[in-house]
Amino acid sequence: MLHVDAAAVEAAAKELYIRALKQLPPDVKSGFERLVASETAPTAQRILGTMVQNIRVAEDADNLLCQDTGIPIYHLRIGRGVQIDGLAAKQAIRRGCERATREHPLRSSVVHPLTRRNEQTSCGIEVPVIHVDFTDDEGRLELEMVPKGSGSENNSFLKMAIPAEGIAAIKTFVIDCVLAAGGKTCPPTIVGVGLGGTSDLAVALAKRAATRALGTRCADADGAALEAELSAAVNRLGVGPQGLGGDSTAFAVHVELAATHITMNPIAVNMQCHSARRARAVFDAQGVHYGW
Repeated sequence: MLHVDAAAVEAAAKELYIRALKQLPPDVKSGFERLVASETAPTAQRILGTMVQNIRVAEDADNLLCQDTGIPIYHLRIGRGVQIDGLAAKQAIRRGCERATREHPLRSSVVHPLTRRNEQTSCGIEVPVIHVDFTDDEGRLELEMVPKGSGSENNSFLKMAIPAEGIAAIKTFVIDCVLAAGGKTCPPTIVGVGLGGTSDLAVALAKRAATRALGTRCADADGAALEAELSAAVNRLGVGPQGLGGDSTAFAVHVELAATHITMNPIAVNMQCHSARRARAVFDAQGVHYGW
């Protein structure tokens, strides 16, 4: 039995927010290397080079990768044999988020939707966003942090497609969304596609897909095949880095699926910008381990 107390969760939530904002995951850095190697447009090559240099400078100087600290999103995944007070854990995550913002300090990007009041804590009504799930992992608890910036989040799309339109409607909608977003999402992006379920589930799946590690594939074989096809298609659009033309519009298109009703086919698109930030803490019998 692994016992995780609220104080440890609070400390991890604070540390993860800071780490996510300062250290780009290795898979995203590898994604840049692949794009740099394949890009043919001179302007796009220069832009990608500048992005890579900016990442290096920020990390060497222990500075933020991007000034947008985003909406803080936490994923708490609880394995078998883990003892934890769920409510206390959620409260601890909020305290850790507040402490990271006040003590580091970080710019708070979170405001009240009507008054636009900023409490300077990166917290507010229903924020940080906290998702709780359960896994088969014995004696393991995982806390993942994703700061989701507004540049990518503002380009979110939902279509309640007619099943008779088939897979062609899915492909067309995704391509149209990438074209509509253009350079506003700070490409190259990770394009997240959520298919099926209900409208709200499709949107949640799209966010999950957009923040998934590069190099991972959809667990469903048909979904994985669609990912590969769309990834190639998106990079033929010519949007390019920062929307200024080129081959490197997206690192990848990721797809997540759910079963749906016979009379509907929801399609959602959510994008992650080139600063695809996230960080993870794993609690087990040996202690707390930080990574991605």
